[in-house]
Amino acid sequence: MDFRALQAFVAVVRAGGFTAAADSLRTTQPTVSKLIRQLEDEMGQQLLQRNSRQSRLTDAGQIVFLHAEALLLSAANIHAELADLKEARRGELRIGVPPLGPHLFVPLIRAYKLRHPEIELKFFEDGSRAIEAELIEGKLELGGLLAPLDESRFDHVMLIDDTLALLAPARSRWMRFDTVRLSELAQEPLIMFLEPYMLNERIEAACRQCGFTPKIAGRSGQISFIHELVRSGVGVALLPKSELHSLGPGEFSVSSLVDPEIPWRIDLAWLRGAYLSQAARRWLDLMRDKPPMIATKVHG
Repeated sequence: MDFRALQAFVAVVRAGGFTAAADSLRTTQPTVSKLIRQLEDEMGQQLLQRNSRQSRLTDAGQIVFLHAEALLLSAANIHAELADLKEARRGELRIGVPPLGPHLFVPLIRAYKLRHPEIELKFFEDGSRAIEAELIEGKLELGGLLAPLDESRFDHVMLIDDTLALLAPARSRWMRFDTVRLSELAQEPLIMFLEPYMLNERIEAACRQCGFTPKIAGRSGQISFIHELVRSGVGVALLPKSELHSLGPGEFSVSSLVDPEIPWRIDLAWLRGAYLSQAARRWLDLMRDKPPMIATKVHG
C-alpha cells in the first residue's frame, strides 16, 4: 500500500477538498487526484464523493480513513523514536502556544531550560484551532488548547482555569463597576480576536444567549494591540482575568463578567497514541512538579 496515497487521502478528508489538501502537502491538485484514484483502484471501491465545493467520505471511505490515520501515526512514531534514539540527550521540542498563553508558558520554559539547556524549543504561535491541526498532523508534540477538547483524540493536563473579564478604558463609565452583566454590553463596540480563534465563538454564543449580537469594532491576533485599541477608546474587550492583573490601573478599567461567566481554560495537550520524544516527556515531568493556575488563584 502506497503511504503517499494514504497521506493524500487523509489530507483531503481533513482539508475538505483536493486543492486545500494539495496546499498542505505542498504538491499539486492533479497529483493528489492521481494518488486518490490509485488508492480507490487498489481498494476496489469509491472512497470519496466529489462535488464542486467539497469531498465527502463514502461508507468505504470512513473505514479506510480510520485505518489510514492509525497507519500514518504508527509510521510517524517509528521515525520519531528512531530520531529520538539518534539524538540521545540533544534534540528539539515543538510546542504550540496560543495568543493568550505566553504568560503560562514563560515560567515553564525558564524552568525547562535550566534543567535541559541542550534541548532547543521551537514555538508555533497561533489560535487553538490551528494548534490542534498541527498536533494532529504531527508537526507539534505539545500544544495549548482551549478546553473542552476532544477526549478521544487528545491526552491533556490543565494549565489554567480562568474566566473572562471586561477590559475598558480607565475613564469609561465601567470604571465604577466591579462586576458587569454581559447583557449590559449589547451596545458596546467589542475588540475581538481574528475570526479563526475559538474564543470568538465562545463570546458570540454567550451574547446570543443574552439576546444580542455583539458589535465588532475590530479584530486582532495580538494581545498588546488589543490593549492599545481599548486604551485609545476604540472599543472594549473580553479577556481572561489572568491576562489583566498586571495592567496599569490608571490606564484601564477591569470588571468581572457575570450573568453569565464565560470560562477560559487552557490545557496542554498531545495526540493520544503518538510517540512523545524524550524532550516532550521531560516537559511533562516538569509540569508534574508545578501545579496549574486554578480559578481561586487567578481570580484573586
